[in-house]
Amino acid sequence: MAEYEMQEMNLPNKEGKRVLYPRLVQRGQADTEYIARILSQKSSFSKGDVTGLLQELADELAYQMGQGKSVKLDGIGTFVPALTLRKDRERETGEEDSTRRNARSIAVGGINFRPEKSLVAYTNYHCELERSQQKFHRSSQKFTPEQRLQRAKQYLSEHPYMTVSDYCRLTGLRHTTASLELKKWAGQSETTITTSGRGTHKVYIDG
Repeated sequence: MAEYEMQEMNLPNKEGKRVLYPRLVQRGQADTEYIARILSQKSSFSKGDVTGLLQELADELAYQMGQGKSVKLDGIGTFVPALTLRKDRERETGEEDSTRRNARSIAVGGINFRPEKSLVAYTNYHCELERSQQKFHRSSQKFTPEQRLQRAKQYLSEHPYMTVSDYCRLTGLRHTTASLELKKWAGQSETTITTSGRGTHKVYIDG
């Protein structure tokens, strides 16, 4: 059984009233060991075999993306590498006589994932929801800006990148406020947070 809570929209509706939308409450994480054990119970493969295959898959994903390819797995989705500048490298402006960035200044800073519609539909099929008893609180009542920054740094120490939606879940901030605050963090060199990608593919990484 999964739980959801209602969170406030970025802007009020036309009548000036606040609008809430459903947000999934994340409870725990199914890690590699757990997935390998479940798959071994459903197949003739041992837990060690499954773990080894998952590692081989991760290695091959990394190799193929490192060759400049996207990787599409049927029933799962498409993985696309995203580039960023290395730490302490200035951005190229495109202006005449400006510094041009060479390959040594650029690295893979994140990997964007686009799930297949079938994966979304199958997840929905298995998702039996009930409303969380936890009441929604504004982020200002939860964490100070310093605490939000520390939560972002902790997240990036455990994940290759962070989206604005991830930061919303970490802090309780609404999307617009979270986006503005992340831009502020990324603009301060002492935070070590920087960006990778553009537009809808823009993510935040530990620079």
